[in-house]
Amino acid sequence: MRRREVLGLGLAALSAPLVTPGPARAQAKFPERPIRLVIPFPPGGVNDAIGRPWADKMKPLLGTVVIENMGGAGGAVGALAVARAQPDGYTLLLGSGGTQVIIPIASSQPQYDPVKAFETISLLGITAVCIAVHPSVPVQTLQELIAYAKANPGKLSYGSAGSGTMTHLTGELFKVLSGTPDIVHIPYRGAGPALTDAISGHIPMITPNVTGQVIELNKTGKLRILAVTTATRVAAALDIPTAIEAGLPNMISQNFVALFAPAGTPKPIIEQIAQASRAGLSDSELQQMFHAAAFEPRPDSGPEHVRRFLDDEIARWSPIIKSINLKLD
Repeated sequence: MRRREVLGLGLAALSAPLVTPGPARAQAKFPERPIRLVIPFPPGGVNDAIGRPWADKMKPLLGTVVIENMGGAGGAVGALAVARAQPDGYTLLLGSGGTQVIIPIASSQPQYDPVKAFETISLLGITAVCIAVHPSVPVQTLQELIAYAKANPGKLSYGSAGSGTMTHLTGELFKVLSGTPDIVHIPYRGAGPALTDAISGHIPMITPNVTGQVIELNKTGKLRILAVTTATRVAAALDIPTAIEAGLPNMISQNFVALFAPAGTPKPIIEQIAQASRAGLSDSELQQMFHAAAFEPRPDSGPEHVRRFLDDEIARWSPIIKSINLKLD
C-alpha cells in the first residue's frame, strides 16, 4: 500500500465518529429516566426526613429521583421489592439497621440476604435512638423509669416503628439491660403512627429515632426524652444524656440510612450514584438539613465503606438478637 493511501486511511479513521461498545454506551447514558428510591416505611418517619431532601439534591446530578414509600413488615416488604427489581440502577433502596441487619438475623427463614441480595452504594447518615415517655409518666430520669417499671410490672408499654426495626430492638435491649422484662412491646406500622399515640398518651413510652421532630416534641414538653442510645451525646440535643451516662453500660443502639441497589447492578452505575451522593452530601445546605433531623451526614462514604460498616453492624447485633431470642416469624 502506498504511503499516500495509508495517510488517507488514517485521516478517515480520525474523522469517523467514535463508537463505543453497546454496554459502555448504555452505561454512559445513565440515567435515561427517573430513578425510583424505595423508602420501606410509611411517610413521616426518619427515613423520609433523610431520603426526600437527598433525592431533591440529586436532581442536578442524577436527574429526577421519585420517592416510593412501601411500608410493611418492619421494612422487609420494600427491601424485598428492591432485591427482586431489575439490577439496572433505576431502583434503589433506602436501607437501615432494620432492613439490613435485624430482619435477616431475626427471621428463621429470611426472604433476602442483606449482603448477597444488594450492592452497597453510600452511607448517608447515622442517628441515635432514644428512650422517651409521655409527660404523664411520673419519671424524670432513666433510673426513675427503671424503678417505676419494676414497681409496676406489666403496666408499662412502649411503642416502636414495628417489629424488627431498630426502635424495637432498642426497647428489647433496654429491657434486658435494665432488668424490666415485663414492659410490653406495641409495634406500629411506622414511626409516624407510634409518635402520634405517644403524644396523645395512648402509650406511655416510646423508643424512636432521634429526629428533629422528636427533639422539638421534647423541647415543647409533649414528650420527655430520658436518654439517647449512642456512645456520645447528640449534637442537636446536647442537654440530653446518653443511656451510658444514665447508668446503663452497653446500651448502645444507633440507626443508619444507606443506599443499596439490587445485586448485579453494574459497578460503573454504582460508582456514578455513589459519586453523586458524595457530592450531594458535601453540600452545606443538605448537611444542615441532616443535622436538623439529628443525623450526622457521611460525605466520605462509598460502596466498600458501606460494605465494611454493614459487616460490623451484623457482627455486633447477631449475638444480642440471639441472646434476647428475638423472632420475627
